[in-house]
Amino acid sequence: MLTPLIRATEQLDDPAILRVLLQSLVLAAVIFGALCVGSVYGLHHALSQTGWLAWLAGILGGAAAVLAALWLFLPVAVIIASLFMDPVCRAVERRWYPGLPPPTGANLAAQAWDGVLVSLQVLGFSILSLLLAIFIPGIGLVLGWAITAWALGRGLFVAVAMRRMGRAEANALYAARQGSVLLQGAALALAGYVPVLNLLVPVLGTACMVHVLMQAGPRVDTRGQSWG
Repeated sequence: MLTPLIRATEQLDDPAILRVLLQSLVLAAVIFGALCVGSVYGLHHALSQTGWLAWLAGILGGAAAVLAALWLFLPVAVIIASLFMDPVCRAVERRWYPGLPPPTGANLAAQAWDGVLVSLQVLGFSILSLLLAIFIPGIGLVLGWAITAWALGRGLFVAVAMRRMGRAEANALYAARQGSVLLQGAALALAGYVPVLNLLVPVLGTACMVHVLMQAGPRVDTRGQSWG
């Protein structure tokens, strides 16, 4: 069940993956920096005390803002993954599954809308998990990680699957491959909380889910062609 993650990691030196990785790294770093700066700036104005209270509040608030930005980075990772999904999927398929026919799943509008829904869903669960971690220390942290792992894994898998099938079939296939999807999601969610490593999540997550999809066995796309 760890094969998808291992294969995705092995392909990080692929020129096509490196090109997408560089683009996603730049975008992710800019957005993450904006999250940190925006959070610190907002707290600075919200806490308008003077003297040592302001100094203490600034330090604690800055640390909290950075931690919040780290926690909420995963929704951003999902958005980035949706932007670079197709080139990553094509690179993985070209190396590991060269006999596949061109993808003919859900239309681009449906895929784009699904990407928006997934991003909002992961954002909502990330906020919920952050609140759990704050108000229920220890257990809340574990629960938050588990919730985020589920949302991230399911969202990326269904998005990748929709390149080759409709939403209903993608959801049904997710139910059949739920164990493998959740395992990859758990690893990706954990990586998402580690600075620098979290920048790899969009590319690694997409590549992982291509392998999970292929592990489902032979399928038939919307044109009636078999693959897998």
